[in-house]
Amino acid sequence: MAMHFIFSDEVVLLFDFWSVHTPAGMAISVLVVLLLAVLYESLKVGKARLLHQALMSLSIPTSQQLIEETDQDSSSDSLPDSRSHLRWFLCHFGQSLLHIAQVVIGYFMMLAVMSYNTWIFFGVVLGSGVGYYLAYPLLSMT
Repeated sequence: MAMHFIFSDEVVLLFDFWSVHTPAGMAISVLVVLLLAVLYESLKVGKARLLHQALMSLSIPTSQQLIEETDQDSSSDSLPDSRSHLRWFLCHFGQSLLHIAQVVIGYFMMLAVMSYNTWIFFGVVLGSGVGYYLAYPLLSMT
């Protein structure tokens, strides 16, 4: 195995069954790696949006809300509090799942680049750029 970047249409990526021997196979492999990089960037944005939603659901109550809460009896006060804790737990759990997926995809991309195939490297770099370009404007739409 070469320890420097090479231009070749033959490579084994990630698993033995992903063995590329033709230019068409290399083009498909580069497209798959590019899409993995776009998915990676989308997951980063998804985690940030989920965190934003969780923080917004636990917003600081206004004085009017505090006055309304004091007018209610104490048995109904625990219900909204438990709902906010459940909502926070579900958001945190969702973020944890997204983080696991992001780490797995990130390691797959790293291992693909470590094949030292220049075409695969270009696919990862271009996919990261395209993913950033497409996904990050979604953060401002909250």
